[in-house]
Amino acid sequence: MTRPPLLGIRHVALFVSDLAAAERFWLDLMGYAVEWRPDPDNVYLCGGRDNLALHRRAASPGTPATTERPVLDHIGLAVPAPADVDAWAAHLEGRGVALETRPKTHRDGSRSLYFRGPERLLIQIIHHGPLRDADS
Repeated sequence: MTRPPLLGIRHVALFVSDLAAAERFWLDLMGYAVEWRPDPDNVYLCGGRDNLALHRRAASPGTPATTERPVLDHIGLAVPAPADVDAWAAHLEGRGVALETRPKTHRDGSRSLYFRGPERLLIQIIHHGPLRDADS
């Protein structure tokens, strides 16, 4: 199955407890590539016109790292057209990824879906005219 297009985000840095699993997710499922690995605890990925930094999160004393919550509520990955949201739904489900919300057109005319990535990070695939127009 061909991966649908993304306009991407510009830069987000995430703390993750399982760096290897997070890296595999972004490389294998989302199609990102390693841009720079300055040391074993940090990796910088590129995808389209954006940059994503993954930093290994140390567990708080007495708390397993896997039970900590993500720092962000969600990140949004822009796509060029409304139909691309639906194509991403098919791509994700075809790879065994459960959707949090099915593709939906919102009151402002944007269209999106949500799913969970590593660390239960909420990820939105969204078509929003101004995001698309910024890349024109």
